Amino acid sequence: MANLTLVQAINLALVQEMERDDRIILLGEDVGLNGGVFRVTEGLHKRFGGHRVVDSPLAESGIIGTAIGLAMAGLRPIPEIQFEGFLGPAYDQLCSHAARMRTRTRGAFTVPMTVRVPVGGGIHAPELHSDSPEAIYAHQPGMKVVMPASPYDAKGLLLSAIRDPDPVIFFEPKRIYRAFREEVPEDEYTIPIGKARVVCEGDELTMISWGASVIQCMQAIEKSGRSVELIDLRTIYPFDMEAVAASVSKTGRAVVVHEAPRTCGFGAEIATRIMEECFLSLEAPVQRVTGFDTIMPYYKLELEYLPETERIGLAVEETLAY
Repeated sequence: MANLTLVQAINLALVQEMERDDRIILLGEDVGLNGGVFRVTEGLHKRFGGHRVVDSPLAESGIIGTAIGLAMAGLRPIPEIQFEGFLGPAYDQLCSHAARMRTRTRGAFTVPMTVRVPVGGGIHAPELHSDSPEAIYAHQPGMKVVMPASPYDAKGLLLSAIRDPDPVIFFEPKRIYRAFREEVPEDEYTIPIGKARVVCEGDELTMISWGASVIQCMQAIEKSGRSVELIDLRTIYPFDMEAVAASVSKTGRAVVVHEAPRTCGFGAEIATRIMEECFLSLEAPVQRVTGFDTIMPYYKLELEYLPETERIGLAVEETLAY
């Protein structure tokens, strides 16, 4: 076991998978000589060479378009989009081509690529560098959307994503890139895409979250002293409704926490599915603790925007008191 940060766990996964499969090619802005803006790919250019770790121009549409062609030709590209806010120019390539290619060609071509994207706020980045667009891409059939909340999960989920026969968007919460360490096996292991993790068990209330918000949820639960069952979805699409339904049927109450804006955030989908499948078990309305329906503010107000421990704790008390 190695005691790794999330950055180190992802780097280890890339090294091991690139050694195992010579079809894997990394490409993106500064991923090579500089090792990426967050140093996630540090050392890989030296280890595998410039023909497998490729510094690209500043052109997100070109990065993803090239990766789609490489994937259709039989390779396993892993393009990086430097910040989640830069996914916009690549939206057409992702949703009109990567996600639809299997259906469009009746299975003649597939796009086995993993798009790595740092995501979320909490690091005081400039404008367009702190968003949480996971719901946008979860809405597109044909793509999987993954967001780990720990180094252990990051390695296992990334290996599963790389080996998946279809495109996967792998969101990496940059707020927790180096926030804590966790024991990560050096040996190969995978975590199934679409399988949630029960972080802690409880019987009074179910809390559902993903990404960096899982850490704030853990802190809020500890501070509340209540018996809360915390579920880390790990995968946004497809998501593990079976695990959510089993927990809510037991507790009768649910709070969903995410960084993205409230309106049309993925929490709305979860709340609706809970109502559809667990209505007779509910003892209180499902609450959402989310970002606000505004552009992410600059540094001074950034933490006021994010669902911090105090707001999560208040939602727990209000739901339990209903």
